[in-house]
Amino acid sequence: MIRKAFKIVIDPFAYRQFEKKEGAQNVIEYGLEEFQERINQLYDPSQLADGYAPFCKHLFVKNFTTTKMGYAKITKENEHLLRTVYEARTEKELPVLRRFFPYDNITPQVAEYLDIILYHRTQVEKENAAMGNQDPNKDIDYEWGIVSIKPQDCPHELPMDPITIMRNALGVEHGGSGVPLDREKYLKLSLIHI
Repeated sequence: MIRKAFKIVIDPFAYRQFEKKEGAQNVIEYGLEEFQERINQLYDPSQLADGYAPFCKHLFVKNFTTTKMGYAKITKENEHLLRTVYEARTEKELPVLRRFFPYDNITPQVAEYLDIILYHRTQVEKENAAMGNQDPNKDIDYEWGIVSIKPQDCPHELPMDPITIMRNALGVEHGGSGVPLDREKYLKLSLIHI
């Protein structure tokens, strides 16, 4: 079997974003393989923005899909629509409390941009080893794995949810990235997300 040479691959962790399940949010309305090819066509290493850790980068691209934004401003008029759930993104992760607006309660707009969140291959390998997962991309000489795709309306990083910071602080064996929690950053972000 001949494998294409990609600098960027979609990590299995992000596959869930291509699955249209009831209640799913941030569903990427595009074929998975076609999306990977398109991102590789758009990839320019000079356009990568630093992420929350040295192994994390962002690639901001104009939305070439019909994917809708995955967030809405919390107002007095809509706060009663907020829901909470303990959720694990994979069966091996620890569940954490998440709040969200069900899509049937809001009217999300098509996102103008996609924030392609990338982890360097060495981090992908580290997390896979810790969770006992096999990397289906191991035979590809890739540099970056897409771990998340955030549909949004701006070409820069949005503030991270405090729960994401907390989850990332968990060891890789629990589904985090192992980056220690920065108390000051966490407290600052918790005020934004009230």
